[in-house]
Amino acid sequence: MSDIHRASTTAPVNIAVIKYWGKRDPKLNLPTNSSLSVTLAQSDLRTHTTASCSSTYPKEDTLLLNGQSQDVSGARTQACFRELRALRKQLEEKDSSLAKLADLPLRIVSENNFPTAAGLASSAAGFAALVRAIANLYELPSSPTDLSRIARQGSGSACRSLFGGYVGWEQGSASDGSDSVAFQVAPASHWPNMRAVILVVSAAKKGVSSTSGMQITVATSSLFQSRATETVPKRMKEMQKAIQDKDFEAFSKLTMMDSNSFHATCLDTFPPIFYLNDVSRAAIKVVESINAAAGKIIAAYTFDAGPNAVVYYLEENEKEVAGLFKQILNEKDGWQGERGQAVQANADALEKVKFDAGPAITFLEEGVSRVILTGVGEGPVKTEESLIDEKGEPVNSA
Repeated sequence: MSDIHRASTTAPVNIAVIKYWGKRDPKLNLPTNSSLSVTLAQSDLRTHTTASCSSTYPKEDTLLLNGQSQDVSGARTQACFRELRALRKQLEEKDSSLAKLADLPLRIVSENNFPTAAGLASSAAGFAALVRAIANLYELPSSPTDLSRIARQGSGSACRSLFGGYVGWEQGSASDGSDSVAFQVAPASHWPNMRAVILVVSAAKKGVSSTSGMQITVATSSLFQSRATETVPKRMKEMQKAIQDKDFEAFSKLTMMDSNSFHATCLDTFPPIFYLNDVSRAAIKVVESINAAAGKIIAAYTFDAGPNAVVYYLEENEKEVAGLFKQILNEKDGWQGERGQAVQANADALEKVKFDAGPAITFLEEGVSRVILTGVGEGPVKTEESLIDEKGEPVNSA
């Protein structure tokens, strides 16, 4: 049926090394501080989204995520739809030969290849893919920066998933959010040997959502203000320099300190928010032991609003970092792929940290459910692989 218009994209997860926490405008998702992240490789973590529209569809917009129907009536999703439709409408008004797509109902099908709402930035990849797929469907000439302004309204950190490599998000000061956009600090090709091992502690949904957690923190934490006005602005400058200089030691110190600062602010919230658990703290101890054994910093932990540990390291230190985790967690899911098989379990590395981190190793063995190996990667990629067939029906990927 020629009346069914379709476009597909994949979009990456990003993991912040300078954290976004707190909103100066919850409606527009305007942050109280700037942030900076690493975009992760889509071969390991991605959202695949197909956006379509047709006059034959029922009037309401629909979204199917991992086979489950989602509510699209929320203000965040509606804001993205509204802004993208307005941009398409402008094109149609300028060029009368264009198909009138802006008024047609949207049917969107999306799939994640990782657990949703488990502290793995699923909403960031999800909204980035949604916005990019609809922009492709509408053939918008908008730049990733322009689209980041829209994606931000769906999920704050989604704006950073519209770029590959190392990405900043400027907090901005305009009340309408026009200057709160993402920007690329450096492409993945600038520092391509950055790697990460993600220790998935729990694939369950978290107890306190990021949105409500932020609101409580802004209202009650005494640490929050100094973090937003003093700590983060200084670290943003230092982190951009560390990335430009490919200075892993500086990158790691800032990453770990900012993760600690963010979770201290959560703990300083009333009532306190505990995103980390005993397994998370064990991961911190093991990273500290890896660095002590190496005599320098070769691994850096960071935690978003959840218990999963993301450990950054450089490819040349894979044996000492990923190899050690493989020695401990060889039985866990995640080592099967090409990346996982390339990592050699390292008994010598484990021996060096055993005395220092014995109990922590036991916690990891018992508490990590799966491992994800990844590295720095590219931004959204247009794909011909559609999740909606030519009749407008979802493709059964099972």
